[in-house]
Amino acid sequence: MAWDFETDPEFQEKLDWMDAFVREHVEPLDLAFPGSGEPYDRKNPTYKKITDPLKEEVRKQGLWACHLGPDLGGPGYGQVKLGLMNEILGRSLWAPNVFGCQAPDSGNAEILAHYGTEEQKKRYLQPLLDGEIVSCFSMTEPQAGADPREFKCRGRKEGNEWVISGEKYFSSHADFADFIIAMVITDPDVPVHQGASMVLIPAETPGIEIVRNVGVGGEPFGQGHHPHLRYDDVRVPEENLLGGPGQAFAIAQTRLGGGRIHHAMRTVASVKHALQMMCERALSRHTQGEQLAKKQMVQERIADSFVELEQFRLLVMYAAWHIDKGNKREARTYIAAVKVQMAKVLHDVVQRALHIHGALGCSNEMPLMRMWSSVPVMGIADGPTEVHKVTIAKAVLKQYEPYEGLWPRDFLPTRVEEARARFAEYIEHEVANQ
Repeated sequence: MAWDFETDPEFQEKLDWMDAFVREHVEPLDLAFPGSGEPYDRKNPTYKKITDPLKEEVRKQGLWACHLGPDLGGPGYGQVKLGLMNEILGRSLWAPNVFGCQAPDSGNAEILAHYGTEEQKKRYLQPLLDGEIVSCFSMTEPQAGADPREFKCRGRKEGNEWVISGEKYFSSHADFADFIIAMVITDPDVPVHQGASMVLIPAETPGIEIVRNVGVGGEPFGQGHHPHLRYDDVRVPEENLLGGPGQAFAIAQTRLGGGRIHHAMRTVASVKHALQMMCERALSRHTQGEQLAKKQMVQERIADSFVELEQFRLLVMYAAWHIDKGNKREARTYIAAVKVQMAKVLHDVVQRALHIHGALGCSNEMPLMRMWSSVPVMGIADGPTEVHKVTIAKAVLKQYEPYEGLWPRDFLPTRVEEARARFAEYIEHEVANQ
């Protein structure tokens, strides 16, 4: 079996183009328009005027919406290629939108492509693929945390309509979205994995209320683009139930695995940036008579950061490789492992970089505090770290069996006795010759 850590030259050329294009044309958008919601505001004529030519350049390179197959206008790249692309896109908040692969629209497009009606695809999918509109995935609830068994948002059937009632929290970009895909309980009398469904809700449907806009750490109170929503008897046609009653979790799994890999490789980009800033600072400043880079404690932090980054990056690419190979069981375990490691690596490397920068690192004149504030998000988004640790542990434990009897299999007195019995004639010969 061959092991290969090289990228084929043809695709490497595309990555090289992306690297230069993002650095020269896209990263400046983060500095000129730094708000978290700006990349999703399709109705702002200024943003449209700036980004439409950039998107056209991406299309000319064949790099638009690369997660989608040719039938949907993309090249249908596997997760290894998408991972390498997201390692570049992760440097910029605007980049995923410019390349047509921003969350949650990328996953919602796949859901509509698989489960939407022809009318829904015409009305929502094509404009979404063209980058003309954005969408919202509405799942989390205020009281439920990560446990869907506590979901209370209900969908009940009345005639040829579904009526949605309940509340959702952190429904990102609902304030910009043209449509919402919401997970609701349509049958509360069965286990949630059989009773939860996905429903498509046009944003203009009566009964949708934005209770308040929610931001993440560092954004002013009352601002942000992760709304708390209330659905007050929101009525949609029966065909807006995607995939059929009780299919929500099966549908959700089609979008989550790849999305977690993309988040992870974008995190790799952030960690690389933090390491870059750390090294440049160490080479540029002196203290106590010598360069920071000559201090052994600084060298240790740089070395630890490099090792942790490379380990994490290889883990992410290995998970992507399992997905591409169709190794579903292994992919699930390694995706969970990536999710567990992501927040820790980001935390450790950013903290070291921030510390080496001193007061400047703590200021709002460097990106480090903003990166630092994203660490808790990485530990919660796509499911809390603890849930993924349980997934990993269960998968690992299946590879082993309990031992019988009083002593473990590697109990040395027993192992030594067995080994000595196996080689008894040689041991006796050695003793006789002494």
